[in-house]
Amino acid sequence: MRRARSGAAAKPRAQKGSGASRAPAVEAAAPGADRARRPAGQAGGGSRSAAKQPSAKRRPQSSPRAQEAGPGEPPPEPPLPPPAPSASELDLGEQRERWETFQKRQRLSFEGAAKLLLDTYEYQGLVKHTGGCHCGAVRFEVWASADLHIFDCNCSICKKKQNRHFIVPASRFKLLKGADSITTYTFNTHKAQHTFCKRCGVQSFYSPRSNPGGFGIAPHCLDEGTVRSVVVEEFNGSDWEKAMREHKTIKSLSKE
Repeated sequence: MRRARSGAAAKPRAQKGSGASRAPAVEAAAPGADRARRPAGQAGGGSRSAAKQPSAKRRPQSSPRAQEAGPGEPPPEPPLPPPAPSASELDLGEQRERWETFQKRQRLSFEGAAKLLLDTYEYQGLVKHTGGCHCGAVRFEVWASADLHIFDCNCSICKKKQNRHFIVPASRFKLLKGADSITTYTFNTHKAQHTFCKRCGVQSFYSPRSNPGGFGIAPHCLDEGTVRSVVVEEFNGSDWEKAMREHKTIKSLSKE
């Protein structure tokens, strides 16, 4: 009965709500108002719906990242990874001055200078060849000798497509672009992966049956300027098992 006598201020609030009675803010000064604000388990005879209303209006707490962004804005991007160390951050010892002078003279970043040295000394005695298919969708680079040893195989498929190739380990081959432009043909044992461009049909490299852990590179698909000489060896692929048993080195060409 005390809530019914709380004054005229209770009438506008009752019209605004959904029918559940709730004590207005000014009721805090009225006698007995603390009884109306007790939890439902403590208040005697009070309305349970009025006691539960405050918890129904609680908003779920958002994550710290969502709190940082304004309303309607996407959360901020995650922090970028730390940059690569520079020469000043590495322990170069007495070679620091030489290294920094080398970078300045060659006008290279730290990464560019490291790449130049790796390209020069990682595969000593080899050169970096580049090549690809006819339409340009497939491009690759491969480290191999400037003096190429070419196999001319006469198996059923190599004879039809004139598949002359030299063999390198997989670690020395890098596909620069065109992974989505390549399709593969296999037959018989399905060990050889005859890859070629879906657009122009040119096979510039493939995975040979003799060296499934390496790549066979078509020398006629290399860019000009890096091949010094070519030696061609005939391989009797029409009698493949016998030719593999008799050949002394072909199995090891895909090994490091």
